[in-house]
Amino acid sequence: MIYFRKRKGWTQEELAHQAGLHRTFVAHVERQVRNISLDNLERLATALGIPVGLLLADPASGPLKEE
Repeated sequence: MIYFRKRKGWTQEELAHQAGLHRTFVAHVERQVRNISLDNLERLATALGIPVGLLLADPASGPLKEE
């Protein structure tokens, strides 16, 4: 998720705003210290303009590496 957020030039706060979520929630999800519901995963993917599946993929195993 960090990769896609940074690619848009967004802060965690901007992503949270676009997805209708709280900034601290986005921070916790990015640090993998909080579980996320499918509804919120879909909100984040929609805000980022990407398919939900891209957020479920392991960034270490594919061509997209988190920066």
